[in-house]
Amino acid sequence: NGVVQGRGIKCSLCTKALKKIQALAGDNPDEAAVAAALQKGCRVLGRAMGRLCQRLVKKYREQITEGLQNGDMPRDICTAIGICQS
Repeated sequence: NGVVQGRGIKCSLCTKALKKIQALAGDNPDEAAVAAALQKGCRVLGRAMGRLCQRLVKKYREQITEGLQNGDMPRDICTAIGICQS
């Protein structure tokens, strides 16, 4: 049960972080815009969450960048990388 809870927290963190990052990146972001947004987006979440966010972003950078450039919903991106359950 503890695992599922951790997953839920991760999922909401992922979704929250990506919403923030998506807003920062703007519409139709290029690589550089996404990269900058990834940097900033994690910082806004505070220290502990920010660290987790940073790890997440490093690990899934490709998928997140691709998802944002495709205009996918944050929740869908988090599901695609296996953090949220569909």
